[in-house]
Amino acid sequence: MSTPRDFAGYRGNYPVLRWPGDAGLAVSFVLNVEEGAEFALSAGDARNESRHEVNHEVVGAPDLCMESQFEYGARVGYGRITRMLREAGVPLTLNACARALEATPWIATDAAQQGFEVCCHGWRWESHAGMAEADERALIARCVESIRRLHGRAPVGWHTKSSASVNTRRLLAEHGGFLYDSDAYNDDVPYYVQAAGRPHLVLPYAFDTNDMRFFDNFAYVRGSDFADYAIDAFDCLLAESRHAPRMMSIGLHTRIIGRPGRINGLATLLAHIAQRGGAWCATREQIARHWLAHVPAESTR
Repeated sequence: MSTPRDFAGYRGNYPVLRWPGDAGLAVSFVLNVEEGAEFALSAGDARNESRHEVNHEVVGAPDLCMESQFEYGARVGYGRITRMLREAGVPLTLNACARALEATPWIATDAAQQGFEVCCHGWRWESHAGMAEADERALIARCVESIRRLHGRAPVGWHTKSSASVNTRRLLAEHGGFLYDSDAYNDDVPYYVQAAGRPHLVLPYAFDTNDMRFFDNFAYVRGSDFADYAIDAFDCLLAESRHAPRMMSIGLHTRIIGRPGRINGLATLLAHIAQRGGAWCATREQIARHWLAHVPAESTR
């Protein structure tokens, strides 16, 4: 099974839209909360996660080193990052695995108190590619109920770790309640697709303006590497947004950018965005609702 690919996109014919405050660029800070959802024999999984500050898989026994590395994100990184974003007045979307929130329910409580959006990042930190349809349908329902119980609100957004399945988008539409998914990396603006026979909104995500590159062949080493790259992307999109709407996703991870040797990269980026102006920082839910209200699906056909 496969799904049709769209290489054309808008072909330069972008919708006429300004974000709130007459901004041309919407900036979405996304903090991934995955600690407790990684593969671990101690959690009853079939294997251990192999990627953290080093690439190494322990086979046949619990990996206490890997587990401790992930724990840092919940114990230290979450507070360090969210405090910086709150002080900067930047709205935040948590990309949270439901199993991670079950392991750290105080994060869900804090997110509700701080007004953070919780987008569902699946149950466990895993790809959905090849997942049986019935299993995936049940997993989506389990995730929604878990987040609703822990956070007080059901998620309106979804983002699969790695690849979604060919059924994921349709199953989200059939479940109801989801405004958008971020299972795409193919544009700098939101767009509509058909799912379950009706328009469904996609808010593309990004792997390049993302602190995961500290772990990806060490493309980023110092905090300034992250800041410099993200600033270049921001400046480009801000310039383009004078003529057409643009959206920028900045991916963060509690156990990655939350380390003391990297966090200043986030501070530098936040200062640059504030200094330049002209951008609207928003949660992904806010971005989705604005697009849905001002760009009807029919107008993009």
